[in-house]
Amino acid sequence: MVKISVLQHAPSSHLPMRRGDPTPASRNLDPSMHPFAKARERKRALNAAKMERMFAQPFVAAFEGHSDAVEVLAKKPESLTTIASGSWDGEIILHDLGRREQILRLNGAHKGKISGLCFADEERLLSCGVDRTVKLWRVVEQQESHVSSEPLSVFPGKTVFNSIDHHRTDPLFATASNAVQIWDETKSAPISDLTLPTSTETITSVRFNLSEFSVLASIGTDRTFTLYDIRTGKAERRTVMQMRNNSLSWSPTFPTSILLASEDHNLYTFDIRSLSTPTQIYKAHVAAVMSCDWSPTGLEFVSGGWDRTVRVWKEGVGKAPEVYHTKRMQRVLSTAFTHDARFVVSGSDDGNVRLWKAKAHEKLGIITARERAAIEYRDSLKERWKHDQEVGKVHRSRHVPKPVYKATQLKRSMLDAQRIKEERRRKHTRAGASVPKAERKKVVIAEQS
Repeated sequence: MVKISVLQHAPSSHLPMRRGDPTPASRNLDPSMHPFAKARERKRALNAAKMERMFAQPFVAAFEGHSDAVEVLAKKPESLTTIASGSWDGEIILHDLGRREQILRLNGAHKGKISGLCFADEERLLSCGVDRTVKLWRVVEQQESHVSSEPLSVFPGKTVFNSIDHHRTDPLFATASNAVQIWDETKSAPISDLTLPTSTETITSVRFNLSEFSVLASIGTDRTFTLYDIRTGKAERRTVMQMRNNSLSWSPTFPTSILLASEDHNLYTFDIRSLSTPTQIYKAHVAAVMSCDWSPTGLEFVSGGWDRTVRVWKEGVGKAPEVYHTKRMQRVLSTAFTHDARFVVSGSDDGNVRLWKAKAHEKLGIITARERAAIEYRDSLKERWKHDQEVGKVHRSRHVPKPVYKATQLKRSMLDAQRIKEERRRKHTRAGASVPKAERKKVVIAEQS
């Protein structure tokens, strides 16, 4: 007995029932079985990438008031909108980012430029400058006419101060000059000196660890990066790098990770448990990187450079960051993420403090549930199709000023020439005599512990 399967089509399913009726169309309503499902999804991903670039308007506002370069910014610990800026004109201004106005203005806070600024708590602000003094101010949201411009305390020093940072819990703060010193708020002289006796460097920046409060990091003009422990009162680890660093920032989510902004146009992340090589190199700037700051989520960070651009990076992705610039913005000397991770603040050489969106295409204001669902769908499409050639090209494309574009081309040609020279040199030497060295191995010259 043989079983025979027969395909049978009902005439009513593919022939018109009456004369003049349209011919029925056969349709498969399963979207996964659609013959053009992949092509249709790719087209949507391409349109989503184009829409993202079309609606990319990162600039939010500019805060004027300073008459000289803004070198330092400080975020109020428990506030999403309050930020303090210090300038080379010796003035300190407290800005309200939400209302876009000045809360407080301290005229003549220091003689000469202000080189360091940090909040001691919700109502007190520490500042230092080239006038060899550290001042403790009381800053509250009052009418400017009722606020006293006299500091609560003045801590005199023997040399110019370059940076300052307050301890997270104790009434202590650290200063950077020709030495790293720890101060007590109740005393007028430093209580300890952490610098090595044989050191001749000038310390440019100090930062306390955000988790292990007794750990302090510093960078200096002799290309060093040093870790201190204020409990032992001495330097624990010390590395010498190829070029000097201009700024450092501790990761808020990984206590052992630190970010360094270098003079060689790159940024580096290090794990302090192994300082021989960086964990990641970030390359995009075409001039010295002057400042850096982590996002509160630890997934992004911002940097500002001598090339007059602000760049927002994704952690672990060493290229193709978001680029912000304006025609009037000069060299960016300070950058900071707000506490809600939605905005970026930058201070530049032209005396302006600028507010940017962390995501250039993000909509400000109320977003309905339907809009949120559409945004998430478009984001998932872009992530799924980011390796497509056309979608990836649109997603990565950024317009930069002509000087930055020309400098990028020149830098790329110089690096290519250097690479070709090394390849030819290895080709014409004895086998094994010239071993290529990884890029990460070239960053640190020496390590001391």
